[in-house]
Amino acid sequence: MNSLNKTFLPTQSYKNRNWFIIDCKDQKLGRIATVIATLLKGKVKPYYFPSIDTGDYVILINAESILINENATHHIVNKPGRPGSALKIRNVSDCLPKFTIERAVKGMLTQSEKKRVMRRLRIFNGENHTHVAQNPIKVDVSNFYKDSTIHAKMVEVPN
Repeated sequence: MNSLNKTFLPTQSYKNRNWFIIDCKDQKLGRIATVIATLLKGKVKPYYFPSIDTGDYVILINAESILINENATHHIVNKPGRPGSALKIRNVSDCLPKFTIERAVKGMLTQSEKKRVMRRLRIFNGENHTHVAQNPIKVDVSNFYKDSTIHAKMVEVPN
């Protein structure tokens, strides 16, 4: 048998999920949302496959200090029902930071991924979080696509 033609596909029972922690202080919403969506899907792993969920857990700290463009006219419409009675329009900068981040990340996921992948996102407004026991890997968002330290810290694929 030729060993060069063997492709490793992780099964559904293959659980190798890492925990990542991202500091949102003075980070832009769009840049950080792309990093979060990439980590939640598992696209940084060498054995990524689109039909198999190999994503990781992501912890966000300092969510209240994320940068949002105040001049942009992004509006959120809640419960659009009868015009004039149930229609609530709010500016994005007036919303809670947790709601704004979740909305940005959900927009980068497919319809089938939204429910199962968003369960692995934890957002905290301060420095403290409750997932110290998971030993999360700190991710520097500014060097995310340039740096390969995330790939080096991840567990290797079994033979």
